[in-house]
Amino acid sequence: MTTNPLIAIIGGGPGGLMLARLLNVRGVAATVFERDAHADERPQGGSLDLHAETGQRAMRAAGLEHEFSAEARPEDQGDRLYDADGTLLFDRDGTGDDRPEIDRTALRRILLESLPVGTVRWASGVEAIRSGADGRYEVDTGGFVESFDIVVGADGAWSRVRSLLSSARPEYEGVTLVELGFDTQRHPGVDALVGSGKMFAIGDDRVLIGQRNGHGHIRGYVGARMSETAALALAGLPAEHVRAEMLRVFAGWAPSLLDLIETGDVLAVRPLHALPIGHRWATRQGLTLLGDAAHLMSPFGGEGVNLALADAMDLADALVSGEGWPAVARYEAAMTERAIPAAEGAAEGLHATVSTGGVATVLDHYRSRVQPVA
Repeated sequence: MTTNPLIAIIGGGPGGLMLARLLNVRGVAATVFERDAHADERPQGGSLDLHAETGQRAMRAAGLEHEFSAEARPEDQGDRLYDADGTLLFDRDGTGDDRPEIDRTALRRILLESLPVGTVRWASGVEAIRSGADGRYEVDTGGFVESFDIVVGADGAWSRVRSLLSSARPEYEGVTLVELGFDTQRHPGVDALVGSGKMFAIGDDRVLIGQRNGHGHIRGYVGARMSETAALALAGLPAEHVRAEMLRVFAGWAPSLLDLIETGDVLAVRPLHALPIGHRWATRQGLTLLGDAAHLMSPFGGEGVNLALADAMDLADALVSGEGWPAVARYEAAMTERAIPAAEGAAEGLHATVSTGGVATVLDHYRSRVQPVA
């Protein structure tokens, strides 16, 4: 590794931007390649809860604790659980939890504003990464090619960088979510249903989720088991046809719950995929991964962004350690081990929530979290 390596970070999500920030505060420059034309080109998704020893710790290391606290919502950590008949089975306001929520858009903005102008190359989708004759890697953004000593794949589920290190590809997990958006002023019934955080309504192989976001918004998710063929067909339908299909799938549920499907703005169809648990690769000088590119898992564990931010923190330490690529190899091994229990928990959470067992298993889980320690 050269003394002042040229570093490319592929992907401008939270993990990639955090890595760029942590390198910058250590005096190391990096270039972030992002396919979006600008920060507000597309919705960034719902609310995130940052955990104390991963996400929050990374924000402190980046010197962004104040900015995070100004945007975080500790009041939105509650949980509600309903059955398909609309009966409220569990209600907890989350007071005292240390997993404050923050909108993904707000987190991305904090990280972007912390970087020097020009760090992020907008409208720069990477089409190819090649080994160059000089031992560096060529990053091709559609005719414009630059060479770098180190290329970090922070480019998510379908990472181009991962394909240079591993043959693994995400596998469909059998569940698809339809993402919905609500304005609380226009949807007071949904507002009341969700409460102070997030709500789940669970039935046989089906789930409805409402998650409070900032600025008077709620994000909803309508989930059901279906084949990958059916998921792809659903994703190709117009929004109102998607809504009609979900109403058919959830026929017989309580009207108060069906109101989410009937009135929400259909934002996206999201088949859930995951990489094999324990995904690893033979280390290769100059190429590495972080976040979903390395250990994609379902969102049912709430660990994805927290792991990405922790990865960025550890990778930044490795890159500036002065120990060369062996430090990055140690990062890769430790990152893989850290992700295994999170991925196992995410898979277990998904398959317990969207199952033939219905609501009982999830209710037991919620109750176990609030039982006093003997």
